[in-house]
Amino acid sequence: MTATNPHLAEGGGDYLLAPGHTTGGVSDQISDVVLKRPLGYGWLLGFAVVFAGTLMLTTAIGYLIVRGVGIWGIDIPVAWGFAIVNFVWWIGIGHAGTFISAMLFLMKQDWRTSINRFAEAMTLFAVACAALFPLLHLGRIQFFYWLIPYPNSMYLWPQFRSPLVWDVFAVSTYGTVSLLFWYTGLVPDLATLRDRAKNPIAWAFFGILSLGWRGASRHWEHHQKAYLLMAGMAAPLVVSVHSIVGADFAAAQVPGWHSTIFPPYFVAGAIFSGFAMVLTLVIPVRAVYGLQNFITDRHIDNCCKLLLVTSLLVCYGYCSEWYMAWYSGDPNETFVALNRFVGPYGPAYWVMLFCNCVAPQLLWFRRVRRMIWLVFILSLLINVGMWLERFIIIITSLHRDFIISSWGMYTPTFWDWATFIGTIGMFLTLIFIFVRILPAISIFEVRELVHRSEEGPNA
Repeated sequence: MTATNPHLAEGGGDYLLAPGHTTGGVSDQISDVVLKRPLGYGWLLGFAVVFAGTLMLTTAIGYLIVRGVGIWGIDIPVAWGFAIVNFVWWIGIGHAGTFISAMLFLMKQDWRTSINRFAEAMTLFAVACAALFPLLHLGRIQFFYWLIPYPNSMYLWPQFRSPLVWDVFAVSTYGTVSLLFWYTGLVPDLATLRDRAKNPIAWAFFGILSLGWRGASRHWEHHQKAYLLMAGMAAPLVVSVHSIVGADFAAAQVPGWHSTIFPPYFVAGAIFSGFAMVLTLVIPVRAVYGLQNFITDRHIDNCCKLLLVTSLLVCYGYCSEWYMAWYSGDPNETFVALNRFVGPYGPAYWVMLFCNCVAPQLLWFRRVRRMIWLVFILSLLINVGMWLERFIIIITSLHRDFIISSWGMYTPTFWDWATFIGTIGMFLTLIFIFVRILPAISIFEVRELVHRSEEGPNA
């Protein structure tokens, strides 16, 4: 039986699913990517390239542990360098997964079903990359557990007024809830893979992970309750986690940082960069694995609309910074704002404005949103622009502060770049593995859409 609901079947890319889907066909097409599709030379070559980046990361971390943070470009006055820049960038990327999965689920947006699993995995991998940098920035990584409030004989407790401690609580909570939410939604699909697996190793692997799922009504009842509860817990994290990251800066007295706009401004920027990364990853995967029937042009179009909205919010944050620098009458704040335009890091600031404010305005046009190659390029530009935003916020505020005699320049070293590029390699390595061993699209949620379409428009 094919889909009959016009809201699901007609128009191909204009709607949630392409026409002609059946519930069995959905399971076959998505599960075959994991169970039957052979590892091609393209996948092996791509995996070798990104895994080389992971090896670069392990080398950089090993050298850092042996030599210390002096191998980085940090100095006085710029004591926060690439480590914090990359931390804020990666933790921001992870927010789109929670937004797509939790908030859109609570708002009953059916278009999320084809991309939420991929976005959730992206969240976990981005958080894993982000969590590395505060630990590496400690210098003495072996004492990271001092940040955790645990009973100990020496009565050593964390300084709860320290932004570093805030980050530990924010990242650990966000990562834990995201992992549980992702795994809860994955259980029915793991059972589907278990039942279709012919290889005994794959059968045992998916059988263990599926937790004895049999698809009974009692199982579905408990699953839906747990999934809704996890969504309700995860949704506030979209706002709270990056608000805490923004408060890391807003609580300081450094010119350019002491701003009450930072928490909402950082949240908007996080969702902005997160959706850009979703498009950067989904578009190639969609093309390589032939998933255009599931990840349709409508999904890309909706993500582009959210990109446009969050771009306008980010631009509003920039304008608020300029206005408050002028309105405050503080010469230090005014200097920081002007220094970003015409100072030594001015070119990076102008590139940031182009990538985050100017280029996304093309998304006002439906024709542009349907040009997949152009959307992919725009998503890459936004990723670059959001990384530059974090660089500008941190570096330009620190390298020229209150006292001219303490001014200095920040120049990243080879090991700064190696660590950053290495985390990109680690992130993509995890994405490559995820696509091959787990369903990148939620089978049971897409089947539910098809089932509703089979029952007709009044179901």
